[in-house]
Amino acid sequence: MDFIEKLSREKIIPVVKINDAAKAPDLARALLAGGLSVIELTFRSAAAEDAIRAVSREAPELAVCAGTVLTVEQAEKALDAGASAIVSPGTNEDVVRYCLSRGVPVIPGVATPTEAEACIRLGLSVLKLFPAKTVGGVGMLKALAGPYGYLRFMPTGGINTKNLPDYLALPNVLCCGGSWIAPEKLIDAGDFEKITELAREAAALARA
Repeated sequence: MDFIEKLSREKIIPVVKINDAAKAPDLARALLAGGLSVIELTFRSAAAEDAIRAVSREAPELAVCAGTVLTVEQAEKALDAGASAIVSPGTNEDVVRYCLSRGVPVIPGVATPTEAEACIRLGLSVLKLFPAKTVGGVGMLKALAGPYGYLRFMPTGGINTKNLPDYLALPNVLCCGGSWIAPEKLIDAGDFEKITELAREAAALARA
């Protein structure tokens, strides 16, 4: 579970939608220059698989997980392209079982205690709270800590530089996912200097 340990150390993971896989290596270098060494490339565009492959090949020091994975087919494509882990917005038991059969870390999304317990029955202890802000944010995580103190969460959705410290202060938060670090419009514009700046700011907040 090296990837999970890496998330625990990093505390922040950029959640990225990329439309042009050719830009992925420059994006990877921008994040590394800003002090971040993990990325979640989401299957929210047709370029996801090729982007994962490009980063894995050209910037191997940046750990890549695949996000918004909804099917076993997507999970297989992501892993074959070089992804180190699979992240989903919800819990698809087929995807979870497939990843476990391959010995790959999988972090499915939950929004309720019932969903958390379904993941516990699958043998998982690291979950994604999504959409974090909408389902209660910090308050929800504090409530979940009581009955499920052994679970760790990666809250994603509505997290930014202002509330990031509040999330990371919670003992049951492994790390946070954030889409503000490498937004789609900056990647499309090729403004990798700005992404480095945002990554540096996020890294400093996460380690404070």
